[in-house]
Amino acid sequence: MVFDFLKRGTVEVAEAKASATGPVIAWHGSGRVAWSPRDTASLTRAGFSGNPVGFRAVKMVAEAASALPLVMQDDVRRFETHPVLSLISRPNAAQGRAELLEALFGQLLLSGNGYIEAVGDGVPIELHVLRSDRMSLVPGSDGWPVAYDYSVGGKKHRFSMVDGAPICHVRSFHPQDDHYGFSPLQAAASAIDVHNSASRWSKALLDNAARPSGAIVYKGSDGNGAMSNDQYERLQVEMEAHHQGARNAGRPMLLEGGLDWKPMGFSPSDMEFQKTKEAAAREIAQAFGVPPMLLGIPGDATYANYAEANRAFYRLTVLPMAGKVLGALSHWLSELSGEAVTLTPDLDQIAALSIERDAQWARVAKASFLSDGEKRVLLGLPREVHE
Repeated sequence: MVFDFLKRGTVEVAEAKASATGPVIAWHGSGRVAWSPRDTASLTRAGFSGNPVGFRAVKMVAEAASALPLVMQDDVRRFETHPVLSLISRPNAAQGRAELLEALFGQLLLSGNGYIEAVGDGVPIELHVLRSDRMSLVPGSDGWPVAYDYSVGGKKHRFSMVDGAPICHVRSFHPQDDHYGFSPLQAAASAIDVHNSASRWSKALLDNAARPSGAIVYKGSDGNGAMSNDQYERLQVEMEAHHQGARNAGRPMLLEGGLDWKPMGFSPSDMEFQKTKEAAAREIAQAFGVPPMLLGIPGDATYANYAEANRAFYRLTVLPMAGKVLGALSHWLSELSGEAVTLTPDLDQIAALSIERDAQWARVAKASFLSDGEKRVLLGLPREVHE
């Protein structure tokens, strides 16, 4: 409400619930597709399909998060049966809960973005995870997405977000992008390049009889060290045919007059090469939040034992990511169904956290100054017991 001093009265001002920076953000791309700054397909090929450390790190996080036991509750009670629970347990004809959530967590780890499509009005009939590299966001004049375009093989389908929300977009924090998330794969890109290069170097070394190469020195009968073009090409062909590759390992070399073999030993930099590869592997694991000990990477002694590393893995990586995704899913499904419900991991059923949960239950039970409702809230349960 604003005073109008000329008319000695008040003027009603329409309330607008939107960020003041929204129009500024959308000014450069209003109504146009905002493309992701990184090529997700190339990063996925190099860091997931072509790198064992990245592959295993993504699989560990995605499988652990998708296998978490889930509970659904509101402010009053915890549900044993509910349409949303039935939907999550069998989201579509081809996937169960674990397969759907693993695909969603995997997309989030590889691209920083996860997209779920809802089929049907009200409570969805089916849920489908859409590939992040095929999805593009269309921002409106206020900076918020008005549609999503899904492109496959030259064809495009547009999901309008104006009348309803058929797409749930979960994204990681990105400090320099207003619409897309930042993936651990992007942060680990340099370490992945180093690790892949080290693997190729090791493969080349094995192909060369698993030892450093040497030099063939030519001394002509006239003291001239220069070879003719025909001699040089013939020597190259014979070396490639008879003395390279694992099949020819250890095969004696027959050198004609004027040729002498000078073997070369490992340099100090060659001796440190394996350590460089292990350091790159640790950086990849750390970017994904996986303790290197769990991946069998040597030289890491951050945790006293495997159980402690596994507990830290759940506390610092799996549960925060699962909480973020399940929170977004709960809000989205609540809007579609018209009923406010919350999906959360059941911490009491996670074996890796059993020691912590036992201690927490004992500590809360001894707090005599807390009411039963307050104790239940501290343990992640509804305040009241619903009969």
